[in-house]
Amino acid sequence: MSIPSQPQPLSIPPRLLLGPGPSNANPRILAAMSLPAIGHLDPFYLQMMDEIQTLLRYVWQTENELTISISGTGSAGMEASLANVVEPGDVVLIGVMGYFGNRLVDMATRYGADVRKINKPWGENFSLAELKEALETHKPAILALVNAETSTGVRQPLEGVGELCREHNCLLLVDAVTSLGGVPFYADQWGVDLAYSCSQKGLGCPPGLSPFTMSDRAWEKLQKRTTPVSNWYLDMNLLNQYWGEPRKYHHTAPCNMNYGLREALSLIVEEGIENSWQRHQQNAELLWEGLEKIGLVCHVEKQFRLPTLTTVRIPEGVNGKAVSSYLLQEYNIEIGGGLGELAGKVWRIGLMGYNSRPENVLLLLEALRKVL
Repeated sequence: MSIPSQPQPLSIPPRLLLGPGPSNANPRILAAMSLPAIGHLDPFYLQMMDEIQTLLRYVWQTENELTISISGTGSAGMEASLANVVEPGDVVLIGVMGYFGNRLVDMATRYGADVRKINKPWGENFSLAELKEALETHKPAILALVNAETSTGVRQPLEGVGELCREHNCLLLVDAVTSLGGVPFYADQWGVDLAYSCSQKGLGCPPGLSPFTMSDRAWEKLQKRTTPVSNWYLDMNLLNQYWGEPRKYHHTAPCNMNYGLREALSLIVEEGIENSWQRHQQNAELLWEGLEKIGLVCHVEKQFRLPTLTTVRIPEGVNGKAVSSYLLQEYNIEIGGGLGELAGKVWRIGLMGYNSRPENVLLLLEALRKVL
């Protein structure tokens, strides 16, 4: 085998990440992640784990005991949510209104669930009446919804859904990957039983961790399983022994990633979670107004748009991929293209975490105006 040439020192282009994620991290977070690694059972590290749990409960707006960061990206959180409460034959009702609803279907099927789907066009959401009718029809053990559909930019309202689930004796499982930290989320008030997110969007941290929370109702279903959890790495019985007392080794935790998450959560506490939600909403509205002025149309009705991610219809006759490439090459700005049914039809613009700032909105709008 030939000897490779000596690699040059790594140099990353100075990108402004305004796509569906990841977003740029606050320098304080990057500085925290560069601190020396320590053992995953070091007393200092265990103390930091306790702090992360407390901070996550604040951001999730929950008192759930089992609130942790999973070692893995948001898809690991999705898998953990399903793996722990789905047994073969369980009826799982999934609201599909985009790409990530379909991913929930795929994962639940792999765990042996009897999957039932309700569907909405990509760009719409479910009404409470539609969810009520579906619960009455399918009588599921679990209802799974995507609160922030990253592929469409739609926000699925959750008010009243938890009450419906309790009336029908089922758990409410929610994908909050593109909402946590940037969109109002009240896990306890809304009766959410399982929820997962990611580190790299509304929290403004690099990718690698999945914030997760599990209610007492979900924990009870886990304890009543007649079969083992099929995924050892994500088994909450085992992970709870590492995050709870007494501490028991489970896996080698990514300590530097958790340093970054702790700093990201601390920044949100300093700002105040309500202020973070309001900042994301204000900057999104600035974007929407600016897009309208340059003749671009948003794909989603205003009242159901995500403040963290906006889908913009690509004008007829415009090569959407060419525009995205030009923005990246000439302005170092990344925006995303469409997924699934919206591939080639929309751009996806993210304003998340540290990147949700007016100067970024104005810079993007000016670049788009010149390119178009």
